[in-house]
Amino acid sequence: MKSTIVVQNLKCGGCANTIKKGIEKLKDISNVEVDVTTSKIVIEHSDALNLNIVEENLLKLGYPKENSNNTFKTKAKSFVSCG
Repeated sequence: MKSTIVVQNLKCGGCANTIKKGIEKLKDISNVEVDVTTSKIVIEHSDALNLNIVEENLLKLGYPKENSNNTFKTKAKSFVSCG
């Protein structure tokens, strides 16, 4: 199964790498593709995956879901990944 999540603060390859590494560690995920130009993350996963867990992890990494509260703290977290 594939799901797409659009996030905020995704600016560069460093951000994409942080997201990919952080999300691939989660259970039931087989592949993660990150598109910097569209801020889309495409996740291949089993039916058992709860997407809320993925979204929570993205928020912890500094990449809140589109139209979510984007605080200074989350912006700062994402900025650290930029390289």
